[in-house]
Amino acid sequence: MIGEHIRALREANDILLRQLAAKLDMDQAMLSKMERGERAFRKEDIDTLAKIFKQSKKELLTLWLADKILKATENERYKKEALIKAMDQIN
Repeated sequence: MIGEHIRALREANDILLRQLAAKLDMDQAMLSKMERGERAFRKEDIDTLAKIFKQSKKELLTLWLADKILKATENERYKKEALIKAMDQIN
């Protein structure tokens, strides 16, 4: 989710993978894995990405957190029910 969004932003802004990786102080291979969803972005990366792409920090953090939730529950049988219960507690 967040990786696909970052890739779309990077491509829309004509920024090469290696250029963005340098701005994030990571190697190109790591950023590539993050864009493909094979590795997670760090929370501090989201702050930097929001500044680079002039995006809402809230929007990017929401996508980042949604990815974390989906990853934590991906193999659970009752994840939908659990997420509904969690939403009830939030509301």
